[in-house]
Amino acid sequence: MNYESTFIVSPEMPTEKVEELIEKVKKAVEAANGQMKLVQQLGKKKLAYPIKKHRDGAYVYMELTGPGDMIPALENFYKVHDTIIRYLTVKVEKKPIVKKVEAPVAEVAPAPAEGGEVKKDEQQQSTTSGAE
Repeated sequence: MNYESTFIVSPEMPTEKVEELIEKVKKAVEAANGQMKLVQQLGKKKLAYPIKKHRDGAYVYMELTGPGDMIPALENFYKVHDTIIRYLTVKVEKKPIVKKVEAPVAEVAPAPAEGGEVKKDEQQQSTTSGAE
């Protein structure tokens, strides 16, 4: 199964410590028979509302693959570390590919000439095409 996990670290934590924490997360995932496909440090950002008296936080985004029982182990790891102030892990499902089907284009009748009259040639074409 594929998962996305994002966690927010305390803003006072230096970047070296954040990298060490990411390595610990990687070991926890591998211990639960999972694999990390992508890790991105998104940097420090302002939070929408204060969390544990913090107004800012350093975001880390990860893409994971592994069994479903890997997630409780990962979330227990998040709960144990006080420097992680918030986390979210979601399951990513493949979306089916939908093919576009083009609708047939309808034929448009010719517009009448000025004065609202239809020319004789146009009348003959419309009457002959209707007879077919």
